[in-house]
Amino acid sequence: MTENSEIATFAGGCFWCTEAVFLELKGVEKVLPGYIGGTVKNPAYREVSNGTTGHAEAIQITFNPKLISYGELLEIFFATHDPTTLNRQGNDVGTQFRSEVFYYNEEQKKLTEDYIGLMTLEKTFKNPIVTKVSPASIFYEAEDYHQNYYNLNKTQSYCTYVITPKIEKLKKNYTEKLKN
Repeated sequence: MTENSEIATFAGGCFWCTEAVFLELKGVEKVLPGYIGGTVKNPAYREVSNGTTGHAEAIQITFNPKLISYGELLEIFFATHDPTTLNRQGNDVGTQFRSEVFYYNEEQKKLTEDYIGLMTLEKTFKNPIVTKVSPASIFYEAEDYHQNYYNLNKTQSYCTYVITPKIEKLKKNYTEKLKN
C-alpha cells in the first residue's frame, strides 16, 4: 500500500467471485481473498468453509481513491452480488457467505450506511437488504491457491457458471471503470 492508497473490505459470498470482479477495475491496486469477522485466530479454509469460525469469505481491496472512489467500489459491490439473501449467495450457503461491509473509518461507515439507505428508499431490490456494516477486525489472507483463482481456473465449472456471468455483467454495465 502506498500513501495514495486506501483499503476496503467486502464480503459478498464466495471470495473467488468478488476477487475476480474487483481485479478488473481501474484504480484497484491489489485484491486479497481472505477471512474476517470471526473468532478463531489464523483460520484455514477448511475451518471457515464449515461455518464454525464465524468468519466471512471476504476480499481486501487496496485502491487509489484518485482513480476509483470508495463509493464506486460500493456501487459495484452491491451490483455484483445479492445483498438480500441472508448467509447465502446462490448455492453457497452458510454464515461464511454473508453480505457484509467492514469499514476502516467513520467516513466508510457513513458512506456505506447512506448507500444502503438510498437503495432501500429507491427500492433497488425487491427484498430488504440484509448486508451488515461492521468495523473491520483482523483480516486473514487466504491460502495461496485461492489467490487469483478465477483467472487461473476459468474453465473450471464453478468459474464458468457462477463467476463468468458476473464478469460479463461488470463489463456490460461498468465498461468505463475497467482496466484496459
